[in-house]
Amino acid sequence: MMPCGQDREMLAAYLDGEVQAEQANAIEQHLRTCVTCAAEVACMLSVRRAMRAAKTRFTPSAQFRQKIQSQVAPKRRSFRSFGFLPVAIAAVAILVVALLLTRQNTLQADAFREVADLHTGDLASANPYDVVSSDRHTVKPWFQGHIPFAFNLPEFAGTEFTLLGGRLVYMHQQPAAQVVVGMRQHRISVLIVQDSAALAAAFPLSSGVDLRNSFNVETWSNHGLRFFVIGDAEKAGIQHLAQALQSANP
Repeated sequence: MMPCGQDREMLAAYLDGEVQAEQANAIEQHLRTCVTCAAEVACMLSVRRAMRAAKTRFTPSAQFRQKIQSQVAPKRRSFRSFGFLPVAIAAVAILVVALLLTRQNTLQADAFREVADLHTGDLASANPYDVVSSDRHTVKPWFQGHIPFAFNLPEFAGTEFTLLGGRLVYMHQQPAAQVVVGMRQHRISVLIVQDSAALAAAFPLSSGVDLRNSFNVETWSNHGLRFFVIGDAEKAGIQHLAQALQSANP
């Protein structure tokens, strides 16, 4: 239990996307005012990022896998009848497909968790922005020289959205832009990164707004860039912001 009365396990569940939308919204509001809980969440995110990097760093080599497989493989036996072969081959094929699907689902879950962590990091950080401004003509030029690509921001004046600022982040091991937009009591993150085959495999394109890790997310690809809009705002708000960004980046 935290000094403020907040349950530490609830904070962990929030990061894992295991709380209801109402609880997620309440925790987000709490993180804006509680320095202790914000620091705790920042620490959890730091550990998760380190574990994510370690998971790829210590992947067993192909030689190691082959050695282990040769040690545990059953000895071949001779059979007079090979009627079992079609059944065995079909069983192996089904197992391989199931393993591939499970691995792909795990990779996609980890990838979207990375997006959620970047958004949550904005809430937990004491200095969430590298550039603070409500003027798109200030925020957009700041990224020049910090990222190897350019993008456009829509005009937010007179809309339900307020530009809060932006910062340089690293997503899928490459530099990315994070632009934070306010919508009433909500914060919405816009993440922009160069698209790639690896990114496309990890982050499948969506046909609309999806609910992931307690957040609404919409992602699309345009002219070699991948856009993500994520937040705890209602789906309509996420969709309206995504449409504004798509119009600004035709």
